[in-house]
Amino acid sequence: MTENSRTMIFCFLSRTVQLASASSLLGRLLCSASTNKPVLTLFTKKPCPLCDEAKEALEPYKRRFILQEVDITLPENSAWYHKYKYDIPVFHLNGRFLMKHQVDIQKFEDQLTKLEMHNDGNH
Repeated sequence: MTENSRTMIFCFLSRTVQLASASSLLGRLLCSASTNKPVLTLFTKKPCPLCDEAKEALEPYKRRFILQEVDITLPENSAWYHKYKYDIPVFHLNGRFLMKHQVDIQKFEDQLTKLEMHNDGNH
């Protein structure tokens, strides 16, 4: 992701919503520090019915992670477009590739649990 990306991250904190620009280091730090949740990045475009299906599959887990959507068709995301244009939906978990084309629930749950255990051990 480029530093001038317009991607937005939503942080839901005790009945308030914080909106931070993903290009803002302070915004990313505030979100992750205040929620201590892993960030699941969805590389997508509009329309993307497979992306919609993937988000539905992840619905039961939504309180356990922060969803960050990156529209690969935006000019500032052209590197992601060239990398993933034939593969969306693509997911990264905490900045690392996790899965593409469809949600692998077992893989997602395993990796999410590992991150949660790691985070719990650090606090």
